[in-house]
Amino acid sequence: MTRKSKLTTISRVEELMLQKTKKQLVYSPIEKIGTIVVDNFPELGKLTALRFLEWAQNNEGSTISLPTGKTPEHFIKWVDYLLHNWNDKKAQKILEEHGVDPKRKPDMRSFYFIQIDEFYPINSTQHNSFFYYVNKFYIRGFGLDAQKALLINPNEIGIRPHETLDEIWPNHIVDLSLRFSYPKDALQKRQQEVLRAVDQFCTDYESRIRELGGIGFFLGGIGPDGHIGFNVRGSNHYSTTRLTQTNYETQAAAASDLGGIEISRNRLVITIGLQTITFNPNTTAIIIAAGEAKAKVVKDAIQSEKSNQVPASALHDLPNARFYITRGAAKLLTERRYLELKEAKEISRQNIYHIVTDLALQKKKRLKDLNKRDFQSIRSSKLLLERFGEKALHFPAEIEASYTKYINNALQIPKHQVILHTAPHHDDIMLGYLPYVVRLMREPTNTHYFNYLTSGFNAVTNSYMLHQLEITQSFFNRPEFQTLFEENYFDPTNPEYRNRDVFQYLDGLAANDEDAMNEGNARRLLRNLVEIFEEDSIENLKNRINELANYFRTQYPGKKDLPYIQQLKGMVREWEADILWGYFGFTCESVIHSRLGFYKGEIFTEEPTIDRDVAPILQNLRRIKPTVVSVAFDPEGSGPDTHYKVLQAVSTALKLYSEETGKKDITIWGYRNVWYRFHPSEANLYIPVTHNTRAILDHAFMNAFGSQKAASFPSYEYDGPFSGLAQKIQVEQYQYMKSLLGRDFFYENKDSRIRSTRGFVFLKVMSLDEFHQHARDLKRTTENI
Repeated sequence: MTRKSKLTTISRVEELMLQKTKKQLVYSPIEKIGTIVVDNFPELGKLTALRFLEWAQNNEGSTISLPTGKTPEHFIKWVDYLLHNWNDKKAQKILEEHGVDPKRKPDMRSFYFIQIDEFYPINSTQHNSFFYYVNKFYIRGFGLDAQKALLINPNEIGIRPHETLDEIWPNHIVDLSLRFSYPKDALQKRQQEVLRAVDQFCTDYESRIRELGGIGFFLGGIGPDGHIGFNVRGSNHYSTTRLTQTNYETQAAAASDLGGIEISRNRLVITIGLQTITFNPNTTAIIIAAGEAKAKVVKDAIQSEKSNQVPASALHDLPNARFYITRGAAKLLTERRYLELKEAKEISRQNIYHIVTDLALQKKKRLKDLNKRDFQSIRSSKLLLERFGEKALHFPAEIEASYTKYINNALQIPKHQVILHTAPHHDDIMLGYLPYVVRLMREPTNTHYFNYLTSGFNAVTNSYMLHQLEITQSFFNRPEFQTLFEENYFDPTNPEYRNRDVFQYLDGLAANDEDAMNEGNARRLLRNLVEIFEEDSIENLKNRINELANYFRTQYPGKKDLPYIQQLKGMVREWEADILWGYFGFTCESVIHSRLGFYKGEIFTEEPTIDRDVAPILQNLRRIKPTVVSVAFDPEGSGPDTHYKVLQAVSTALKLYSEETGKKDITIWGYRNVWYRFHPSEANLYIPVTHNTRAILDHAFMNAFGSQKAASFPSYEYDGPFSGLAQKIQVEQYQYMKSLLGRDFFYENKDSRIRSTRGFVFLKVMSLDEFHQHARDLKRTTENI
């Protein structure tokens, strides 16, 4: 029998937000669930916090279930602020203006908290466990009653006193076949007992939730495969709390939490089910999502019919279910995008290009073959006919000419340029546009500098560091190393010797001599240890290496490292960048490592500051005097992440530099890499990629970036190293252009460089003023200003 639920009711907070945005809650029949779109990531957190507090005022004593990770950052900050400053005038004004009664502060100790999910097995005292997270940010942070919390503590499920999870699961791998098979030894027998205890815990957990009437307020994020909780794509909509496996996309997303996909592949999860979430027909269930990276799964969740392949579609039957999303996450919602275009006073050139390009790709036609019937077949292109009349039919020819020009322009290599390539992380430049850099390097009048703006230590695993230390130990007693110590070779301030490290490694690479390459690695690691610890004694360095090796053996993966460990890991990334550009003939003097201070490895990162983060970039601009600056030009992400913060720091430094020098003629190259892509309409320089440049990319990446070869922190889109994903994207972009321009444009082109093209890199070339405008626009869509 189907449970009857009350009709959808819009809360006062939601009503005011809809009035502000001048949008409907749901656009039927395309949309299946109420949706509110806000401008930016902090605004998303603010709206969610106010809706939560409004609900809490009216439902004291009920149950709440709140998410973990980075997405709820601003939700947590706003709830904390409002609860702790409830009676202050500023907080009272915010509450009242957004529809929350400022006279009724909710009794947070009255609520029952329900943890959504947890990795298994994981020590719950670890800072990367969800048990730790919810205790820190919700139980203590919101002032909830710990006695009323239903928590998932793996340390206590089936574990005897003085027994640990590591003893039960020594390799952290759970064999689910033990649910049914006969144990082979005493350890398997004990594992079977604990596994059965976990299964019983899940049943009891589900029963306890139902005894409480189900979940009153559920707040969740949405994963790269559309998962809610850990209910991955394909989950049964009638699923309940259980111990289960995950899929690759979820494992890749969890890799950063757990210290590498090598670990997350083997972790199971305990999660509430989709039916657990929907058991209470009056549940207020809100899914929050920020950024263009979530646009596809958000579109599926809101517009698709109910399906196991779309976990969030299980929420469609809940009248009080909502999606709260940012504009970036909403960009693929069909009806909203169409109405935005229809209501606009003017349709921008980029939007025209976007609409016509998508029309050609959808119809699988060349741009030149589009006709009036094609334009009339889709609402967005039909809108162009309504706005521009017969002139709209000339757009395909204009766009074809522009795209052809963008390709031909890339073949004209600029000369006499001083190019400052900037990057948030050490492989961003190569993954973003190495094929273009290779072409630029062949022009001897150009000068290149490569500025890496964070230390990138989060991408280096403990196991990789341990391996490098073991390699270094093996060289200590060799006579040639004794000689190097006597020559003061490891002086970290001597650029000549730093370059010799690179030459040693590259000579070994050329000779296919792994021992010689390892010697290069060992030389640089010793140099880094001398710099960090100010040691010049071989014996002291041996002791340091033993101490560090013990650290990397004993610390759990994913733990926030001590500052000097972060520095050492970051210097490994810097060494890899030195190798990369040494590969192309650049010495270490051309590679700048800025280590901006906002990058500290916290779950909620700091904002950049002028003195700490902008000043080093400004200093480099003054010294280098670039005519061209490249920057990672990502759209709105899942919030103010590293790429966004670096973009704003570079933009601010360029603004200050331009003001003090009067230089306005600096060209900006915006690039994207494996995390985001340009739509053809967004870029204006299309760099052809041949099989030769693809091979260079792969060989350089796999031999320069040793810490990344194993792909410990991969993309959810590709199970392998980032160089493989970069090539996949380049080929996809070539397929788009071949479809738009026709195969003959490539196969029969007079220029062999076009005939040999099998991939494309897209860049956006901007003037300084254009870049500053884009940076300001991005700032408005990412921050509360």
